[in-house]
Amino acid sequence: MMPQVITISGTQLIVLAIAVLYLGEVINKKWHFLEKNSIPTPVTGGLVFSLLTAVIHYLGDYQFNFVLELRDTLLLIFFSTIGLNAKVKSLISGGKGLILMIVACSAFLVVQDLLGLLMAYIAGAHPGFGLLGGSISFAGGHGTAIAWGEEATKAGLEGAAEFGLACATFGLVVGGLIGSPIASRLIKKYQLKPKDESLNKTNDFSVSTKNSSPLHQLSVNDAIGTIFSLGLCLGLGDAVNRYLFTHDIKLPGFLTAMIVGIMLTNGADHFKIKFSQPAIDLISGLSLQLFLTMSLMSMDLLSLMESASFLLFVVLGQAMLITIFAVHIVFRLMGKDYDAAVIAGGFMGLGLGATPVAIANMDAITRKFGPSQKALIIIPLTGAFFIDIMNALIIKFFIALPIFQ
Repeated sequence: MMPQVITISGTQLIVLAIAVLYLGEVINKKWHFLEKNSIPTPVTGGLVFSLLTAVIHYLGDYQFNFVLELRDTLLLIFFSTIGLNAKVKSLISGGKGLILMIVACSAFLVVQDLLGLLMAYIAGAHPGFGLLGGSISFAGGHGTAIAWGEEATKAGLEGAAEFGLACATFGLVVGGLIGSPIASRLIKKYQLKPKDESLNKTNDFSVSTKNSSPLHQLSVNDAIGTIFSLGLCLGLGDAVNRYLFTHDIKLPGFLTAMIVGIMLTNGADHFKIKFSQPAIDLISGLSLQLFLTMSLMSMDLLSLMESASFLLFVVLGQAMLITIFAVHIVFRLMGKDYDAAVIAGGFMGLGLGATPVAIANMDAITRKFGPSQKALIIIPLTGAFFIDIMNALIIKFFIALPIFQ
């Protein structure tokens, strides 16, 4: 008997995601261990919900089908807010740190692939599974895993696409689970504090209908202006993407949306036009939280059980590697201060999951200990601009090795 398919999309998906987000918040407050270690609420709620749907599917005749176009739009909105925050002055101020982060990421991607190949060799698996269990799926995320997995399947490597997706999925979860606790441990161990104590305040904003609202209030005009700016980022970004595609230049949609955002905010600065920072921050946090919740709650855990043992071996190995690398290399390289600890937590999300996981890790840390402007500049730029380019070059280098011929 075929299972009954329950399709969730549109407004149903939004309402369910908010409920799952609240579920994660309740669980985090009930379990002191989760709150103490700054586990992001989308990770907690999304993982619990995906386990629940897996049990329902296994024991009953119901299967959940999530239509995730809205989730993808939220990702574009999130990266657009990153672009609107990326002012040239801020980028210049974080220049040295950004260069160091690019160097560290490049080295890590090579080591990550070497470890993947080693684990594939130990398990007696094809070297292709080693790369899929390396930077393709973990640093690259679902998009890169799907693209290379399909290429490997066409080349005759059966199960490559499914394994790549499984690694990307568990990387997303593990990156969200261990990044914040490791950063929190570094902050407590070295008694680190934000450089600007005056910024160590709550990030809550109240809404006002007055135009002359205080700094930490939002007016209706602020919200409308910000939504209009984000609409320009999405619309113009899509137009740029379509134009580049006709010239055989393929860029991810979130990257072009972010580039448009960078151009808008710096152009606005030139003409003395001010964007509402509270509104941008509020929409950024909202889109990030909902995107991550939708990603995790829609996981099909049962489909990942087929390669569970090798998958667990790979995920644990990569988790240990990135922990050592983040604590002993990234943290030290970035200055062993508070910003460096937050960057280390973000790096763990970046190297195991995706940029939104990195931001969620840093958001959980900064909500508890205080802001880090440096981290919120360096990690998103590294994740959006540089890591995919570096990853593509490194993957092609490894594929060119004799073991793949």
